[in-house]
Amino acid sequence: MKRPLITLLTDFGSADHYVAAMKGVILSICPGAELVDITHEVQPFQIAEGAYLLAQAWKYFPAGSIHVVVVDPGVGSSRRAVLVEAGGHRFVGPDNGVFSLALDGVGSTAVRQLTETRYFRHPVSSTFHGRDIFAPVAGHVANGVAVAEFGPWAGEMVQLPATRPLRVSEREWVGTVLHVDRFGNIVTNLDWKSVPEIGAGKFVLKAGQYQIDRYAQNYAAAEEGELFLLRGSGDYLEISLRAGSATKDTGISVGDGVRLTIG
Repeated sequence: MKRPLITLLTDFGSADHYVAAMKGVILSICPGAELVDITHEVQPFQIAEGAYLLAQAWKYFPAGSIHVVVVDPGVGSSRRAVLVEAGGHRFVGPDNGVFSLALDGVGSTAVRQLTETRYFRHPVSSTFHGRDIFAPVAGHVANGVAVAEFGPWAGEMVQLPATRPLRVSEREWVGTVLHVDRFGNIVTNLDWKSVPEIGAGKFVLKAGQYQIDRYAQNYAAAEEGELFLLRGSGDYLEISLRAGSATKDTGISVGDGVRLTIG
């Protein structure tokens, strides 16, 4: 029999007990579940970064996978907890925009608000819904409980504006930094579909005190010590530094603004 697969993505890090507690809850409910960590190194409270990382990973898992996402600075507030069916997968987490990129373009989505408390762990902490709501719901879903059992239809979900660049003129876009990877590449939200192909023309990307006007097809095509733009594997424009860390060299990090001008 095929084991249910559950992925976990959080901003909890690895120094504390939080991820282990969630895994323990899931396995207590569904001992046969296979748990896969996408990452727990989302920068604290950075919902847009969590949205980006989820979007880069979930589609490579088999249909039927359950994705638990906990980047939740609004935990304990009136923000909704949801269970989403989309693209042959299920997603469990807060309705705060963290699913914005993952669900973009997948077609129809069915969203349920998590209100049936019999599927929660009790007592429910006001600060740890990952353990007490999202993990147990994922375990019950993995055990085959029908999604309709968890609560009513929720309608439209929160969309996070920071995941999309803003076109401010015919030749200019304002964006933000979504993620910095372990190599120091700075991933912006300027996706390849939203901007013209800059490799063939003149451009300037302003980020902090830096102005970048060099594009390279790959890392080896750039000069050592030179900041350049690259089309990353996720189809977003990245600020990179050959054989070095662009973020350490510039101080630019998650949440910082960028401005792209073409021509």
